[in-house]
Amino acid sequence: GRHEVWSWKTASKESLCLMWQKVKVQLMLSMSFLTALFWYCRRLYSFLVQLLKRWNNYLQRQLIRNLSVLPEVDLLGYSAREWKGETKQAKQMREAYEELFRSCHIKYLRQVRRDNYSVVRAVLFQIFSQGIHFPSWMKERDILKLPEKLLYSQGCNWIQQYSFGPERYTGPNTFGKLRKCMEALKTNWAEISATRDHEERGSMCNTLFSDESKEYKLYEAIKFIMLYEVVEAYEQIKSRDEPIHNLFSLLFARDSSSDPLSFMMNHLNSIGDSVCLDQVELFLLGYLLEVKIRVYRLHRFNTEEFQVTYPNEYRREWNEISLLTEDDRYYHIPIFRT
Repeated sequence: GRHEVWSWKTASKESLCLMWQKVKVQLMLSMSFLTALFWYCRRLYSFLVQLLKRWNNYLQRQLIRNLSVLPEVDLLGYSAREWKGETKQAKQMREAYEELFRSCHIKYLRQVRRDNYSVVRAVLFQIFSQGIHFPSWMKERDILKLPEKLLYSQGCNWIQQYSFGPERYTGPNTFGKLRKCMEALKTNWAEISATRDHEERGSMCNTLFSDESKEYKLYEAIKFIMLYEVVEAYEQIKSRDEPIHNLFSLLFARDSSSDPLSFMMNHLNSIGDSVCLDQVELFLLGYLLEVKIRVYRLHRFNTEEFQVTYPNEYRREWNEISLLTEDDRYYHIPIFRT
């Protein structure tokens, strides 16, 4: 009986040992597999992280390359790079920049693309980035109906000669293109101004102002609104219903813009193509957008025209935006720091 008990215990131990050996092999294989899997996942994760970083850097480079309003740079550093040498003009420009830094608390600037939409771009970018809402008159009227009103209600068939920047003539397509421009302005302005978070609003502006096809529609919409306001003022003069703003008297006093058609043909159509806004158009731009545009004109340093406000008659509740120009042609955005 003892021999049988011993044999049974021995057989049990041997069975358990065999089972453990098999389980041990399986555990070791499983641990090896899990270790290899962990190592592979870790390498895959590192690879994906590096890939995402490279893709993000590529997108950032592409975004900056396409941006029409660049990130802010140091004001004096920009001045030193752009105005090297000891010529009279270079010295005057450096002095002007130093005056802006010292007395006006302008520490940085954002460069704006140097094309013939420069000033409209600089103004509209600041309106959007600051979250400024529609001017009061736009809240009362649907700007989408302005092309239709001008073409049909007021009989201005000559707007078919309107030029969209470099696109010189569109003919019968003018009305449809103007409508799309007005829709782009209204939609983007409403969406961005409704965004309260400053960083999110800035990101939306960077996206919008890196897409030429979209931003050009905004500028053409602004140009058309300028034309619409000129037509309205001209009709008021003819009907003598109510007094008009002094800037319209100044505008119509020019031989080249004595009426809305000549204003469009001789001035407005060239904006974005061969010319920028001149000072009279800047008055009009500030007036219709209901913003006080303060311009630092560096080539007029040490004169009374170093700082100019457009328009010079404005309401106290209007928001103020600032521009910086070296030649009254191309404009940048000054950044204030106290």
